[in-house]
Amino acid sequence: MIVIAAIPLTLLLLQIVLYQLASSIEGSDPSEPTLTPLKLLAANLSTGLTALLAVVLVSRFGKVPWRTIFSSPRHFDKRRLALYFGGSVVLVGAGLAVGATVAPDAMNWVGFGFTGTTMALLVVVVVSTPIQSAGEEIMFRGAMLPAAASWFRAVRLAFLTGLVVSSLAFALTHAAGDPWLNGYYLFLSACTALLGLVSRGLEAAMAFHVANNLVATTINALMAGGDAIVVDRTEGAGGGPALIILAVVNLAVLTFVWLRERSRRTGPERGV
Repeated sequence: MIVIAAIPLTLLLLQIVLYQLASSIEGSDPSEPTLTPLKLLAANLSTGLTALLAVVLVSRFGKVPWRTIFSSPRHFDKRRLALYFGGSVVLVGAGLAVGATVAPDAMNWVGFGFTGTTMALLVVVVVSTPIQSAGEEIMFRGAMLPAAASWFRAVRLAFLTGLVVSSLAFALTHAAGDPWLNGYYLFLSACTALLGLVSRGLEAAMAFHVANNLVATTINALMAGGDAIVVDRTEGAGGGPALIILAVVNLAVLTFVWLRERSRRTGPERGV
């Protein structure tokens, strides 16, 4: 329970503190639904710092080596990470292209613009978004899921419990006011949990999450008309074809990883 309670509380506190700091430096309102370069950096660093705490807590209270958070029983595989990142970039990019064609209004893009703000956003995205995306996988799938799963001995019940608890926490920390968006966050969390189950590690989930956030945030920065990125999670912001396309991308990545992992176990690379 300590791990499950500490992760969202720490994340919330760090986000409040770092958001206030970013806003005081910029002279902006921290409650505005925009991501300026400093606010984006604050959000990403708060997630990364919370992930470090999650690693420490799991190692301390679970009495296991910290490396088991990333993969078990095998070692963390950088080749898997690179392969799944490349595949995820292609699939996410294709999904966004379809979304821009089928439902352009749902993408919330103002238009292409490149200013100093855009450049600063892109630098922050490249430097810190991988930390944020991998950090969420460490927190919710690497730490919280097994912590909740430890309540039961039956394997299937344990995994289902961990999936439900971690997915609910993941959705709640995104603080969306739209039920469709919350439903998508639950679906995304379930898919990344299954990625971990299929591959016996966090490489696939981390690769997909990093690719998804890198590609999407980069495009959002470029299409913000040269201003900060507007984040709309209020009621009515979700739903429609855009979320369906995103859900299909999640399933496509899950299928890609499942097929690749199956070939590993039946081919010359089995046992890796």
